[in-house]
Amino acid sequence: MLAKSRNAHIDFVRGIAIILVLLLHYSLAYGLANNPLTPLIGKDAVAAASFNGNYGVTMFFVVSGFLITSMSLARWGEPGALEMRAFYTFRFARIMPSLLLVLAIIVPLGLADVPFFQSRHAGEPLPDSYFVIAVGSVLTFWHNVLMQSAGWFNYCLNIYWSLSVEEVFYLALPFVFLALRRRWLVVVACLVLVAIGPYYRSLHTDEELFYECGYLACFDAIALGCLTAMFVARVRIDGAKARVLRTAAGLGIVVFYLRGIGTHEVWGFSGIAVCTAIYIACSVRDERSFLATARATGFVRWFGRHSYELYLFHIVVLALMRNVWDKKTLPAAMWTPWFALFIAASALAAMLVARYVSEPANRAIRARLAPKPASAA
Repeated sequence: MLAKSRNAHIDFVRGIAIILVLLLHYSLAYGLANNPLTPLIGKDAVAAASFNGNYGVTMFFVVSGFLITSMSLARWGEPGALEMRAFYTFRFARIMPSLLLVLAIIVPLGLADVPFFQSRHAGEPLPDSYFVIAVGSVLTFWHNVLMQSAGWFNYCLNIYWSLSVEEVFYLALPFVFLALRRRWLVVVACLVLVAIGPYYRSLHTDEELFYECGYLACFDAIALGCLTAMFVARVRIDGAKARVLRTAAGLGIVVFYLRGIGTHEVWGFSGIAVCTAIYIACSVRDERSFLATARATGFVRWFGRHSYELYLFHIVVLALMRNVWDKKTLPAAMWTPWFALFIAASALAAMLVARYVSEPANRAIRARLAPKPASAA
């Protein structure tokens, strides 16, 4: 199943999600005034397509919840059989090598006071020692909590709030699995998180760092991914029914996305998450669909396969580019070529990191730290 092979639809969803995040960050950095589409379809339409990229993060959460739960159930069978050491080794091997590398780039540049790498609060530079707190929060997965007290204090580091959300969920997952042991009890726990999400967001609709970045604001999307994994393990959706539901879910994602986040802080994230979960549920049995061979989607699927490295390193590329031309100095004619360079440079960085850091380190750490089967002892 999915735990053993790549699924074109899953890569496609992740590719769309990371492209939305890249588009958001580029638009925030360089605005929309020089976007060649603005005169054609209007500023509002371009803004709707550009500035709702945090919905892409919600899509990532659903995919991650689905994949981790699917692979855990495929590997251990039942929640109560999960091996904690192996689980954490697999997560550490996937996350930490590339994360440590990007921090080793950002921190020295920040200490050298390179613009967009240094830390500031209310426009004033923070002491160099603040990097100890900032980096510590990234590595121990409470960076979103730090941001809720300090605000947006570091251009590069602050985007890693979503990693904090995701990894706290996965830190808790083995304990939940081993404590509840049965799938139906895990389902109940996930449903509770799904219900808490919109309620929590309703309490913080005027606080962006809470309704977007809070643990409870985001756990519902990851829990929906977990529920989807347990659903497809028991229920098969394929054929015409799967195609119809997948198309409807895809259209739902587009509608919720274009409606935007503003004034939809409570249910917008829920809508995106539910539609993403439905799309995934209707895709896991369809690995040989047109997406697997269509050249038109190959670019998006490549981005999906490298989405973690793109997530980590695109902001470094963008920060370096902003040191060449910022929003005020970028010539109007250069908006599109500069955007193309941003995408190409981010893709190149992601490819190199995946090939020479993420993948070899992942294999080496798993081989060294993962527990061996009893028969091999």
